[in-house]
Amino acid sequence: MLLRILKNLRAAVANLNPDQVRETATRPLRVGLIAQSNQALAAMEDFLVPARVSHARRLELMQVVHRAGDPGAPPEFDLLLREEGVPVSSGAFTFHPHDPARTVARILAEREDLALTLARNFTPFRAPVVEGIIQNIARENALFALATALPNLAFLQFPWAAGEFASDTAVLTMNQIRMAFLIAAASDREVGYGAQKGEMASIITGAFGWRAVARELAGKIPLGGGLVPKAAIAWAGTYVVGLSLDRYNRIGYGLKRSERREAYRQALERGREVARILVRGSEKRLSA
Repeated sequence: MLLRILKNLRAAVANLNPDQVRETATRPLRVGLIAQSNQALAAMEDFLVPARVSHARRLELMQVVHRAGDPGAPPEFDLLLREEGVPVSSGAFTFHPHDPARTVARILAEREDLALTLARNFTPFRAPVVEGIIQNIARENALFALATALPNLAFLQFPWAAGEFASDTAVLTMNQIRMAFLIAAASDREVGYGAQKGEMASIITGAFGWRAVARELAGKIPLGGGLVPKAAIAWAGTYVVGLSLDRYNRIGYGLKRSERREAYRQALERGREVARILVRGSEKRLSA
């Protein structure tokens, strides 16, 4: 059984391409700032490139951020920020200096295509982008758990599915490795098997242990019957892997064993609610 899982993992991982993630994160980016006062322009620059950024990094980022209309500024921008009250053509996002999280949320909601490169370049975008990655991959893995339990769920589409070798463990683990690539890219870290070999080893090793721990904890948390436990465990396990990867990229080490157990306990509670929503959705589709 162990050898079969390892074989499936190897085949599944071979389908992942970190180059695609790297290219998306490092795409050229031109950000334009529009304001009526130098003070407002400086506030937007400080938001994107805060004082804690190193001098070398600041010089690099200021090649990305431009005051629209200044000599040498590009004629077109990938993203426009404007001061509140400044009338401009459609497509510009209002910068709210007293609630910058509102600005970040609006941009990420409407320009998902820029999420990775914005997070890589500008720290205010990093945490919400990483959290979104973790939530999305956890949900995908919960959906996959449902799909394997209900083969008739033909409506589910998995661009990362591994076909004939897609055992539960292989696919869930492969998607977690994809998550590792995305989180590293959003965190301005190197992306790839060589650069992330420590994270890869941790994920693959954990594939044989995290679900056992989660099942143990699931017995102590009333998850309900039917499909809920399986999807909840898939969601919770993936979410905790994401939390550990996030910490690793931020400070150089992941969650400790005791922290993982506590995180699993909390994530299973949330996973139960997510699983119930997904199950209700799948039942409606099957009965339609």
